[in-house]
Amino acid sequence: MLTKCHLSQLPYAQAKKYGDRTVFVYREFGGATWKEISWKGFAEKVKRVSNALLNLGVHVQENIGVFSQNCFQYICSDFGAFGIRAVTIPFYATSSEEQIQYVINDAGIRILFVGEQEQYDKARRVQALCPPLERIIIYDPSVVRANHDTTSIYFSDLLKMADGYPRQSEVENLWKQANEEDLANILYTSGTSGDSKGVMLTYSQFHAAIKANDKCVPVGEKDRVITFLPITHIFERGWDFLSLYEGATLIINTNPREIQQSMRETHPTCMSAVPRFWEKVYAGVQEKMDKISPFQRKLLLSALEIGASHNIEYLAKGKRPPITLALKYKIANNTVLSLIRKELGILKPNIFPTAGATVSPEVEVFVHSIGIKMIVGYGLTESLATVSCDHRDEPFTIGSIGRPIEGIDIKIGENSEILLKGPTITKGYYKRDNLNAEAFTADGYFHTGDAGYLKNGELYITERIKDLFKTSNGKYVAPQAVEAKLLVDKYVEQIVIIADQRKFVSALIVPAYPFLEEYARENNIPFDGRNDLCTNPKIIKMLTERIETLQQGLAGYEQVKRFTLLPKPFTMESGELTNTLKSRRNVIYKNYADVIENMYKE
Repeated sequence: MLTKCHLSQLPYAQAKKYGDRTVFVYREFGGATWKEISWKGFAEKVKRVSNALLNLGVHVQENIGVFSQNCFQYICSDFGAFGIRAVTIPFYATSSEEQIQYVINDAGIRILFVGEQEQYDKARRVQALCPPLERIIIYDPSVVRANHDTTSIYFSDLLKMADGYPRQSEVENLWKQANEEDLANILYTSGTSGDSKGVMLTYSQFHAAIKANDKCVPVGEKDRVITFLPITHIFERGWDFLSLYEGATLIINTNPREIQQSMRETHPTCMSAVPRFWEKVYAGVQEKMDKISPFQRKLLLSALEIGASHNIEYLAKGKRPPITLALKYKIANNTVLSLIRKELGILKPNIFPTAGATVSPEVEVFVHSIGIKMIVGYGLTESLATVSCDHRDEPFTIGSIGRPIEGIDIKIGENSEILLKGPTITKGYYKRDNLNAEAFTADGYFHTGDAGYLKNGELYITERIKDLFKTSNGKYVAPQAVEAKLLVDKYVEQIVIIADQRKFVSALIVPAYPFLEEYARENNIPFDGRNDLCTNPKIIKMLTERIETLQQGLAGYEQVKRFTLLPKPFTMESGELTNTLKSRRNVIYKNYADVIENMYKE
């Protein structure tokens, strides 16, 4: 049940309500054992951080940086800062030195929390280039500090500065002064164009978002919610804060690569994710179907068909399934579908919000078919995550991005652009007055840059307006829609579409090499490395046939006519991906200019 209080007071209000009940399940850096901490223990740690920050001279609405992967200390730092009306600016743990240097200087960050060795080393290397930066606070006690480093301390030492709570009376006075218009966070978004801008988020936005999501998203105090996305990401941040307001237990997964093992060990009931997570689950099930016996495959396909009929044709439309179908589903669920969920570590699924990119219909149908309630949604950092999502106990349509949450006013503008107004929408970008003037319409609606439409109360997105390509034949192609179609294939790990001012659509594809190498071995295709696989005619023929099948529903001018397989993945380090793993097309096009031109040679 939702607790009503100012975000800065949440740990203390919940400690009074829940006391010794577990709020966090987490592992220490490098540890293998899962630990627990109660609401009372969490509130005590937060109080210590608030006292210690005052001892470091932090003042009201001062900007504090957090450069770390997900960890318990990260959340303590956030709420400790909130408690003294300071502002936290989170960085992605994978941010480059150039990115953190820019933000530290732009936001005037004096105190920076860092996670592990990688983040500490980057912070130290840029410190001389960042005049505001005075203090680095290290979460991981195993981090080796640089010689002659006199500006950093460990998080454990920070907590010792609060022994006896020397500044508690000041902290409590600041609690009383907390208000709705204070900034809580500034989230810098790099974007696919590379421009960095700080989205200002106030407490009033958080409170409006929490209230609205509480009415349509069924998460509660019995849920075990695991973190998968970085807490830096507004989707994960908003979802985690909602879960804490509802009294749920939060399982903190520090390493995204370990998420599936963490799920098997902790058995979450909820998790927010991007579509790519579920695409990989779907591909994994496809891979297993290729290896099991014909009888087993028939059983699995039958169970998935029953699941789709029960959960989508009836429940999704708000209709009660016939008794016969309900009985078939009960049997299929207990014998087959539950095994798929168990393999994922999901024993008692509640809801699994998914956003951040287009969800292909095939994947959405699959997830619902195996008995997992995927909550498809849409939002931006500027809207404090959710604009729309599938609502509790209301019908939903495969392919939509849900119904608008309470308080959001959606208007469809020029070029079908989705325009937003409401209490969760940012007031603008930090110190970017010129950009703010362009971000809003004359009547105060925020430009999303996404095109879409409303139908029967549900929102649909058609394309990213800035990404919309026009071929040399005058046809418009939405690359993200084409990419989503092909990413469901188990052999496709990454894909970038090329079409703008070209006579046909082509693609750069990074294969899922573990699957591709296995295919090559099973089909006696010799190879000495990835370059051999990328150029082998049999591999090209196999992938061509699969791609042609997947894109049958696309118009002829939207279909990929040629593609090139790449031996190396697109990475953040190369500048080809943003911190949220979106493709920076202009960088990729530049890096692979010769490869792209070769695809258009006659």
